Amino acid sequence: MTETLAAQARARSGTGGARAVRRDGLLPGIIYGEGKDPQPIKLDPIDMLKAYRRPGFMSSIIDLEIDGKAEKALPRDVQTHPVKDHIIHVDFMRVGPKTRVTVNVPVHFTNEDDSTGLSRGGVLNVVRHDVELSCPAMDIPEFIEGDLAGLDIGDSVKISAISLPDGVKPTITDRDFTIATIAAPTVMAAETEESEEGEAPAEAAESTEAEESSEESEG
Repeated sequence: MTETLAAQARARSGTGGARAVRRDGLLPGIIYGEGKDPQPIKLDPIDMLKAYRRPGFMSSIIDLEIDGKAEKALPRDVQTHPVKDHIIHVDFMRVGPKTRVTVNVPVHFTNEDDSTGLSRGGVLNVVRHDVELSCPAMDIPEFIEGDLAGLDIGDSVKISAISLPDGVKPTITDRDFTIATIAAPTVMAAETEESEEGEAPAEAAESTEAEESSEESEG
């Protein structure tokens, strides 16, 4: 479901205009793109904060109603106060049927119960929690899925193994990058390290015994 945010056009842009909006208890912003002039706007800060906290907000199309007239827009930048951490400015980009955008889309993993490695105590090591994709603005996927079925310890999920919707492509095209791996359990790794450390003294003892035996023979 597309989220709707109400906004109002504002005449003054720049730092002075933004400060005036904040003094009135509102949030300054701007909308640009689609061959139209940038339009300074102001929004209710509470409504904006609620929307911003929703998962996937930065990769979701918003119905931005400016003085009652709706425009499809994609949030592109949300600036927060460096100390108080509240939102101080927001940028939106107008989008249309032919607009392509670059967004970060979260990765969800499926069939964990069918992973051989995880059933043996392995650990899912997520390398990328989201992937940067080039998408048609009106068809941005909410998430993409990595299938863990049949994967054993040491196996990995590559981007090539993930089914992407038509028209959606990863921005990294020069390699088949890793999304996640099935790592060995920590206990197994620790036991392996202890075993390797225990072998060294044993080898040293065997070497010492061989040297003593040789010296006795020479004597």
